[in-house]
Amino acid sequence: MIDARLQQEAVLRVGEVTEVTGRNISVTMDKDKNLSELFFNGDLIRNVAVGSYIEIRKGFFSLIGKVDGEFARPDMTYVSEASKVPNLKRSLSITLVGYVDHSGTFYGGTKELPLVGNEAYLLTSEKVHQIHNLVSEDTIPLNVAVSDYEGFEINLPVDGLMNSHIAIFGNTGSGKSNTVALLYQSYIKAMRQRNQNLFDQRVRIVFFDFNGEYSRKNCLTSEKTVYNLSTRHDQGDKVPLSNSGFLDFETIAILADATEKTQRPFIRRALDEAKRIGNDLRGQEHLHNILRMQIKQILQMADKERATLLIDYMRQLLPERIEEGVSVPLDIDLEWHNTMAEFKGNGNFLRSHPDEILNTELYRRVDRFQFAKDIILDFISICYVQLVWDVLSNRAQNEHIAPAINKLKSKQGDIRKVLDPLNVRDMFDKNVIVINLHDVNIEMKKTLPLLISKRIYQEQKDRADTATALTIVIDEAHNILSNESSREAESWKDYRLETFEEIIKEGRKFGVFVTVSSQRPSDISQTITSQAHNYFIHRLINHRDLQSIATAVSYIDKITEESIPTLPTGTCIFSGMAGQMPMKLAMRALPDMQQPKSMTRKLSEIVPSVQVDSNNPEI
Repeated sequence: MIDARLQQEAVLRVGEVTEVTGRNISVTMDKDKNLSELFFNGDLIRNVAVGSYIEIRKGFFSLIGKVDGEFARPDMTYVSEASKVPNLKRSLSITLVGYVDHSGTFYGGTKELPLVGNEAYLLTSEKVHQIHNLVSEDTIPLNVAVSDYEGFEINLPVDGLMNSHIAIFGNTGSGKSNTVALLYQSYIKAMRQRNQNLFDQRVRIVFFDFNGEYSRKNCLTSEKTVYNLSTRHDQGDKVPLSNSGFLDFETIAILADATEKTQRPFIRRALDEAKRIGNDLRGQEHLHNILRMQIKQILQMADKERATLLIDYMRQLLPERIEEGVSVPLDIDLEWHNTMAEFKGNGNFLRSHPDEILNTELYRRVDRFQFAKDIILDFISICYVQLVWDVLSNRAQNEHIAPAINKLKSKQGDIRKVLDPLNVRDMFDKNVIVINLHDVNIEMKKTLPLLISKRIYQEQKDRADTATALTIVIDEAHNILSNESSREAESWKDYRLETFEEIIKEGRKFGVFVTVSSQRPSDISQTITSQAHNYFIHRLINHRDLQSIATAVSYIDKITEESIPTLPTGTCIFSGMAGQMPMKLAMRALPDMQQPKSMTRKLSEIVPSVQVDSNNPEI
C-alpha cells in the first residue's frame, strides 16, 4: 500500500517551490517531467502547461495554483566542463487560486502560502473534479458546459447563479445568445421537473428580445407567451396594461417622457382632474361647465399673448364646425382692441359686457364637445383643460408643459399598436414571456422595456413578503442601458438609467433578478455592470470593452483576461459568486430547433452551386 502511494507520488510530482513572492510562486520542474503527457494508472494525463492547475502540498494542506507562465532558469549545479555553459531548468510562474481542506472541499482564495521546498504535483482527475465542482448535494445542478482545458463536465448551481444578477458579454458571433438560451432553457426545464405547479405560480421570467431571437417555438421553452409587437402595422400583439389601466401615473409619465420637476407634477394634476371628471354623460356635462368657465375668464383677460395662447388650446379641445363646406374659425367673431386691451365680440367689449360672451362662437362650440370614447384622446383633452387652469392661475408656463402633451399626442398611434389600454388582465398568461421588439421603432424600443420593467418591479415589491421571484432578461442591453445615447434628452436618459440601476441595486431583496446581455459592455452604465454577481464573458476585441470588463470584474487574473480576444465561439470566461474562481468554459451548443434565431447565414447555402448535366455540359 505504501509502495503504491509512493509510486503514485513519484509519478505525479513535477517539481518544488523555489520562490514565494506574495501570491506569485515559482516552481522549478524536475528534470524528467518536461514531457507534454504522462501515463498514470492506464490514463494519459496532460502535463502542466500555461493555463493548467497544479497542487502544492504544505503538510496536510493542498494549495491549488494556476500556471501563468513558464521560463528557463540557469542551473549552476550542472555546468559542462567543456563549454562552461550552465544547463537550463524549466520553471513555472504560478498564482494561487485556492486550497483543498482536510475534508476534501475546495475553497477559492488564499488562506496560506507555501514554503520554499514544498513539493508540486499534477492534479489527479479526482482533484480536478473537486476544484470544478460548484454544486453541493442539496443544490439543483444545471449541466451546461465542460471545462475548456480538461474537458470535464461542469454543473452550475441554480442557487447562486439564477437567483443573482448575471452579465453576459461578447461580440456578435461569439456564442452569447446560445449561452443566454442555454442557461434559461436548462433552468426552466430543471425547475419544472422539480415542481411545475409551484414554479409556474411563484417564478416569473420576462425576456426583452430586441432582435426576435428568442421567440421561436422551442427556444427557451415551448410553454411560453410571446408578444410579437409592431409599430409598422396594427396586426401585432398588444401588451395588456396593469389593473390601473392606462390612467396610471408612471405609465403616462414614461410614455410622455415627462421631466421630474415640471411635467410629472402636471401629469399627476391632470390625472386627478380626469378622475374627478370621469368619462360618462355626467362627466361630459361637468367638463362642459369647466370649459365654459374657462372661456369666460379667457375672453375677459387683458393679456393678449396669454389669451391667444389659451384660445389655441381650446382649438385642440373643441370640435370643428363646418358651414357650407368650410371650417368655421373659433375666433371668427372675436377681435382684440389694443387701446382698451380687451376682446370685442359682435361689436361689444366682452370684459365690460360679460353676458355677450355667451353669444360668441367659442362659447357656443362647447356644446358640440363629446368624449372620444378613446382613453388616450380623452386624457389628452383633460391635459389641455388642466393646462388652461395652470396658465390662468400662473401655475405653469406653456413651454415647460406643452412638450409632454405633444409627446403623448405624437406617440398615441404607436401606443395603440403595442399596448391595450382597455385590457387590464395580467400579462403573464404563462410564467415565461418574451417581448419581441424586433418590429418596433427605436423610440418605443426605449420606452416599452422601461414601462414594463417598472410596472412588474413594483408588482413584485408589493408581493415581496411571499415566496416569489421575478427575473428580467434584457438582450442587447446597450439599446436601453447605454449612458452615451444622444437620441433623447439628458434628463429622460438619466431617469431611464436610474430606474434600471434601482432595480439592479435594490431588486435582490425583493426577489427581482436581472440578466443583461450585450455586445458592448463599455456602452452600458458602469453601475449596472459592476452590480452583477456572475459574469459570462465571450470573445471581446474592442479595447474599451476589455477595459470595462477589467474594471467591473476585478478577480479575473491577467492570463485569463488576455485570452478574452482570442476565445473560440461558444467558449467563455465564467466568474462570479457561483464559482470559487474564474473558469474557462465551453458552453454546450443547443439543438438546432432550440437555438435562438442568431445563426450566421452561410453564403454557400444562399447561393448553391449549379448542378451541371453531364450529358449536356453546356446547360
